[in-house]
Amino acid sequence: MGAVNKKRGVFLVQQSRLLLVDGMALLFRAFYATAPTGQFMFNAQGIPTNGVQGFLRHLLLAIENRKPTHIAVCWDMGSKTFRHQLFDEYKANRSAPPAEMIPQFNLAKEMVDAFGIPNVGLAGYEADDCIGTLAKHLHHDVQVSIVTGDRDLLQLLDRDIHVDLLQKGYGNYRSYTESTFFDHYGVTPQQYVDVKALMGDASDGYPGVHGIGEKTAFKLMKQFGSIDTMLSHLELLPNGQRKKISTDLSMLHLSKRLAAINCQVPVTLYLSDAEFSEIDDAFIDKVDQLGLRLVKYALVQMNWRGRNLSNHSIG
Repeated sequence: MGAVNKKRGVFLVQQSRLLLVDGMALLFRAFYATAPTGQFMFNAQGIPTNGVQGFLRHLLLAIENRKPTHIAVCWDMGSKTFRHQLFDEYKANRSAPPAEMIPQFNLAKEMVDAFGIPNVGLAGYEADDCIGTLAKHLHHDVQVSIVTGDRDLLQLLDRDIHVDLLQKGYGNYRSYTESTFFDHYGVTPQQYVDVKALMGDASDGYPGVHGIGEKTAFKLMKQFGSIDTMLSHLELLPNGQRKKISTDLSMLHLSKRLAAINCQVPVTLYLSDAEFSEIDDAFIDKVDQLGLRLVKYALVQMNWRGRNLSNHSIG
């Protein structure tokens, strides 16, 4: 799906660009960037805003960088998902969010609403699953860019699906396409799920195969191409690796189910609802109302094409 422009008698079809934002990853990253030093940035209403302000700065810079025609932000909706039903220990090692962060979840969604951008999420699923579903269902119609800090989303890379991984600071990304991912890792994005299943994920709390690390996991996938093929040729493995995999076979299969992003979540995004062209006055009014000075300063610094800022003060 593209916009058609007429120039000098020639019709040019411009590819629509959908920006899918991992709201959870950006909000957590922004919060913990300042929380260790106690910079919670309480506003006049006594609400901490450090995470929200950082999240919005990430969002604004992603828009400037990718210049999307459509945007949506995806969120986790509650602490329990279908993965907890598969494995009780899933993410059990993670502590509860600090008290200063709790009110910022809803506040971030309110700011996205004021921006005129759809918030997408569904109880029982993670933001990753919603992003995966929308990306895989829409990339034949629009070019999809995903902004996240989570490497798990690299498994979604496909034709017309790109992933920008946040690096330190603001506006810094490591950008991947399907081909650059293969060039870098030597496996396909789909094979990355099998890599994760073998090595496990300490942050998500599933072990994979004990004693198989990242380097070995990549080596095995380069050699065999898939877990199924590897299991059909266990006799080709060194004794130590064969024993480890045979011992943890059930956990290997479970880890693959936990690692794979579910791209069949019952969520829908109508592109007409996600169109973006400019910042609405409602957003800037909300920025002023909540005293989000860093966001307002970022808008002015970016010289947001003069949009709607002339009638608003910075303070």
